[in-house]
Amino acid sequence: MAVCVGMLRLGRLCTWSSGVLGTRTVLSPGWQEARLRGVRPLSSGDVDRIATLPIGGLSYVQGCTKFPLTNKTVGHCLNATAQKFPDREAVVVLHENVRLTFAQLKEQVDKTASGLLSVGLRKGDRLGMWGPNSYAWVLIQLATAQAGIILVSVNPAYQAGELEYVLKKVGCKALVFPKQYKTQQYYNILKQICPELEKAQPGALKSQRLPDLTTVILVDASLPGTLLLDDVIEAGGAEQHQARLQHTQQLLSCYDPINIQFTSGTTGKPKGATLSHHNIVNNASIMGERLRMNLQTAESRMVLPSPLYHCLGSVGGTMISLLHGLTLILASPGFDGKKALEAISKERGTFLYGTPTMFVDILNQPDFSSYDISTMRGGIIGGAPSPPELIQAIINKLNARDLTVVYGTTENSPTTFMHFPDDPMEQKTQSVGRILPHTEAQIVTETGTIAELNTPGELWTRGYCVMLGYWDEPRKTEEVISQDKWYRTGDIATMDEQGFCKIVGRAKDMIIRGGENVYPAELEDFLHTHPQVQEVQVVGVKDYRMGEEICACIRLKNGEQTTPEEIKAFCKGKVAHFKIPRYIVFVTNYPTTISGKIQKFKLREQMEQQLNL
Repeated sequence: MAVCVGMLRLGRLCTWSSGVLGTRTVLSPGWQEARLRGVRPLSSGDVDRIATLPIGGLSYVQGCTKFPLTNKTVGHCLNATAQKFPDREAVVVLHENVRLTFAQLKEQVDKTASGLLSVGLRKGDRLGMWGPNSYAWVLIQLATAQAGIILVSVNPAYQAGELEYVLKKVGCKALVFPKQYKTQQYYNILKQICPELEKAQPGALKSQRLPDLTTVILVDASLPGTLLLDDVIEAGGAEQHQARLQHTQQLLSCYDPINIQFTSGTTGKPKGATLSHHNIVNNASIMGERLRMNLQTAESRMVLPSPLYHCLGSVGGTMISLLHGLTLILASPGFDGKKALEAISKERGTFLYGTPTMFVDILNQPDFSSYDISTMRGGIIGGAPSPPELIQAIINKLNARDLTVVYGTTENSPTTFMHFPDDPMEQKTQSVGRILPHTEAQIVTETGTIAELNTPGELWTRGYCVMLGYWDEPRKTEEVISQDKWYRTGDIATMDEQGFCKIVGRAKDMIIRGGENVYPAELEDFLHTHPQVQEVQVVGVKDYRMGEEICACIRLKNGEQTTPEEIKAFCKGKVAHFKIPRYIVFVTNYPTTISGKIQKFKLREQMEQQLNL
């Protein structure tokens, strides 16, 4: 592991010791060349605290380690911030008319954590949170961590089959959800796979298909077989339950698993990336440092339209707010560009998070100019490739001069590369920034060697941020994490002399549609159940607003006919709405190799040409 033992200053050298490369290299900072290229050279403070340069002309870099990682749990962080900023607003949920200070939030989190223990949950049990952004989501996220319960982030768009899979996969003992959101009738969806619910005693469910599930908690209604969240919280105020919580907290370690996030691969079913306190607390702390939250003198207020069930929302949103004393503002249960703008204007938002799709919608609101965005100064964009024109529009039109582009994966808790707020426009539009502290990255060629600078290869990362593993999937974990702890991202990238990383493609076939991960194999398996479908290949095709859209290329059985509208209707209510293909194209064959293997990259090119994209 490389360790920064010197400081990079004008006219000085940075000395590195590298066990990974097996060499000791003295580097010239290349200040004049950097200036000629229009790249902001690293200041001595940057290098001292959070940035480093590649080593020895190779695509390998490691963030400085001058400042140690923290060993605090999420609960310790909440306690510390509540003591430091007791009267500062911690969370504002506009669609629920909720406002809590950090002191009030800590009180509610403690009662909720005690309440969860009071209904029979214990350290290490899994609890699923299923629903859109809400105060209950934030509360459950923090309360489970406080009680040592592992939070399972369940996509609010999941239908019965998808829900059954994730609950069984991790052995969920409890499930928390609202009665409904839009057309999602959560209680009724759960009954499809758990018909015993209606006649069950609350907290004592016995289900044939979900044998681990005993406790169903409703956020906003009393229905048969369920507990009401308010009642659980109220029970947590009892002295004996508070004592049990204090005892449980003495047994917690920062290395305990805290969150299971289901992430997509290229084949098979979703995998549960398991993250610890240590993973997400440190990632949030380091991201906040790069955003320079620790140097902000005025109170910062973060508008978060990103979903909390995603790592960017729960870590980049909730955890950064918690660690750095920001006010977290939830404008709507699901993404709504108009509501996000209203929140910035009315709540004097200073930071805005989102995927490229979200920012496109916000910037294109017809009454955009009527909103007061004078308090805006920055934000984070990530989750999908970001067109340069969009980055420039966000900075100029939204007054987000300190916008940072982030790159990472759920398996990395999530962020590994990130810009500095004052990096030049050229770099923000053409790269995903520089490596974060306490994280290594290397770009590896097909032959397994470290690539030279500006040479594409697969991006590998290593450090505290790498997940504990995929829940109950040791083989799949071994496929992506090597014995020496390198995580293979599957993304193809390049690295330049200044350490800027550029993502140039994906080794995987995963589609990222508006920040949602969609893996073709799962959708292909589902579409094969259609009685008229002979064969189907699903590819991602480029789309300005969503980044990528889903295109299903279908071969029908001999003599059969159907329409794109009928195929989409077949999908509705059976798969999450974001997985329903926008484009249905009927084909007679697919491009293949000599050996008969389907070439998806050629199919993607054909579809983009045929659809005139």
